[in-house]
Amino acid sequence: VTLDPDTAHPDLVLSEDGKSVWRGAPRRRLPDSPQRFDYWPFVLGHQGFVAGRHCWDVDVGDGGDWAVGVARESVRRKGRLSLGPQGGIWGLEKWGGQVRALTTRKVTLVALRWLPRRVSVHLDCGGGTVAFFDAEDGGLLFVFSRVSFAGERVRP
Repeated sequence: VTLDPDTAHPDLVLSEDGKSVWRGAPRRRLPDSPQRFDYWPFVLGHQGFVAGRHCWDVDVGDGGDWAVGVARESVRRKGRLSLGPQGGIWGLEKWGGQVRALTTRKVTLVALRWLPRRVSVHLDCGGGTVAFFDAEDGGLLFVFSRVSFAGERVRP
């Protein structure tokens, strides 16, 4: 996945090749655009999918908080948005030492014996699933099922 710098929140710094992202300090001065997230520190991938099966691995490392997943092309970029399917996001995050699925209305804690260092995201547009696996041992972390993207483009 190559990240789209035009969507990156000003607190995020992307590598030159667009394959890595981290929080920077201080906040960068970037031109505001309708594509750029301005509240949550998010960035979208350049690639978008409307059909087929797709998967990619994300190195989340040993420390710090992170979030991975997919979002509808129409996801709200300005101001606060609902984190979860109701807001057009199907994601998994590590926050405060806990891994949580961004489910409707509230987060769902994911019981794990250890924290993953690499997360594999599997998107099946036709089958209506977004699944997250520990990329190192293949263990299922969480799956969103009966997902409908209604033909809309979905981006990592």
